[in-house]
Amino acid sequence: MQRREFFNHMLKGAAVLGASQLNAQWITTPPYIERAGSPHAGKVLAAIQPHSDDIAIICGGTVAKLIKEGYTGYMIRATNDDMGDDVGVPGTVGENVLRNEREVDEQTRVLGLKKHFALNYNNHRMSDISHNELICRLIFLFRFLKVDTVFCYDPWAHDEENPDHYVLGHCVEAACWMAGRVHDYPEQIAAGFEAHAVTDKYYYARRPEVTRIVDITSTVDQKIDANLCNVAKGPGGHHGSRLRAELARQGKKLPLLGDDDRAADRNYIREFVLEPNRELGKKVGVDYAEAFHYLGPNANAIGAPTRLEEYIRRSAVPIR
Repeated sequence: MQRREFFNHMLKGAAVLGASQLNAQWITTPPYIERAGSPHAGKVLAAIQPHSDDIAIICGGTVAKLIKEGYTGYMIRATNDDMGDDVGVPGTVGENVLRNEREVDEQTRVLGLKKHFALNYNNHRMSDISHNELICRLIFLFRFLKVDTVFCYDPWAHDEENPDHYVLGHCVEAACWMAGRVHDYPEQIAAGFEAHAVTDKYYYARRPEVTRIVDITSTVDQKIDANLCNVAKGPGGHHGSRLRAELARQGKKLPLLGDDDRAADRNYIREFVLEPNRELGKKVGVDYAEAFHYLGPNANAIGAPTRLEEYIRRSAVPIR
């Protein structure tokens, strides 16, 4: 690869990674700011992604934050990434599957999640699958794990070109509701699983309609570590160390990249991949932030009590 081509490739890679993060539209003014320190002991979250790089890039900081605050978490990956884009890592379809499986297992560990459930649909082929089958599999997992909170692509997002993203988002939305209905898949109830609706949803997207911003300053290093795991499909593809080596061949260096390859790769991710998180953070007065279309209980997007809940709180009296 010629020098100019190399640098164009590096810059293009950084631009693509940044573009996949945020082009936020505010739909609540101001959006609710979720800060560190909320107690969540006993709750369960499912970090759901179609591909191996989605959670780490878009919402890894928030997932790590909630785990730190008491959640138990699980990773659910819909595809096997068999035809996923390789960034500087050539390989066969079979090698892609194994490499991405191992990398998601490592991301699961780094983010503090307990287990990675792989659904193993073909990459970019989820439009072909039975949506009812996927909904049923998700309902089973939601009931089995007693999931309270999900992270997934926003089923209602704009400008979404990848079918895996919107198919999975719509099936998750349906499964969250149907999991709470005893007449949907009653054989699961008969097998001992309770009906269990999921009412807390952090939806992410390329261009999210923002109702909640999460301060991820305390977990930004975990987000970097999770992205370092993602060698086959993105930020962990040794961009920083490759750039450092190319500059050294020219007798140059960037102080930003440090003195060893791991520091170079970490600092590259912090400076370029997390730039949108930094810019969003500036808007709300924190160092790093992630944006979501958040839906809470009763579809209450900003987390305040509903009118009925507030009325009961103010007006209910003890029975004498």
